[in-house]
Amino acid sequence: MASWTSDRALSLDLLAGMNGHSKMNGKGSMRGVQAVILAGGRGTRLAPYTSVLPKPLMPIGDQSILEVVVGQLEDAGIVNVNFCVGYLAHLIQAVFDSRENGHVNITYVCEQEALGTAGPLRLVDGLDSTFIVMNGDVLTTIDYEELVRFHREQGNAVTIATRERSIKIDYGLLHLGEDARVREYEEKPTISSRVSMGIYVMEPEVIELVPKGEYFDFPDLVQVLLDAGEPVGSYDHTGLWFDIGRQEDYERAINVWPSREVTNGNGHASVLNGNGNGNGKGIVRADG
Repeated sequence: MASWTSDRALSLDLLAGMNGHSKMNGKGSMRGVQAVILAGGRGTRLAPYTSVLPKPLMPIGDQSILEVVVGQLEDAGIVNVNFCVGYLAHLIQAVFDSRENGHVNITYVCEQEALGTAGPLRLVDGLDSTFIVMNGDVLTTIDYEELVRFHREQGNAVTIATRERSIKIDYGLLHLGEDARVREYEEKPTISSRVSMGIYVMEPEVIELVPKGEYFDFPDLVQVLLDAGEPVGSYDHTGLWFDIGRQEDYERAINVWPSREVTNGNGHASVLNGNGNGNGKGIVRADG
């Protein structure tokens, strides 16, 4: 596999030439970065709503989730967006063919059969430089430009956007010894862990590891990279994030997202702009 270390060094050299600072400068820093949005799933966790509407078109305020996401990517300077579609694809195309898409060029890539979360990458043409891959049901205030900058500086093959998530266990948790005797009993504990947000930054060489025409998920791809000793990084996001595929998240998003009120580090409230963009460092008043 080709190395992306040289690309990292070249990127840093270019950045260092910008007024003497190694810093990306506005939308120009995202020039050439494409986005791939996975929008082909059936959204079974949101049934029965998704029996008539694809999950990315679920409404949030006066827009669908996918319209919000495309607006955020455009604000970040991304002009080429690929939709990997399947289930009810004609509805997604109808929405975007009838709306004003600004400076974004949208390409539709149709899966004839389910290929998992990573398999569709083989169907997308022109991914010859750093690109973003994301689920089509993610609402977040992550800074895409900062995410790409971090990825390049770290020299990663793949960078996974992550956020801490707390999960409430509804049962008493038993810790057993080898003799099957109870050593500890925890009543309905809460477990916190870093989880994938469903947003990734990748280098084009990674696509070579995705088998053609086979079902292949992102965990499979990450494991192949790790086995090969390739660098897989994580980017810590502390701001707003909703996984709309979960009904609880969707219900919270309906209440929180239209106002997008977050608190900054000084405890003062601020409201994000119309597309939900922010610096990714705020703390949402509801649990995101």
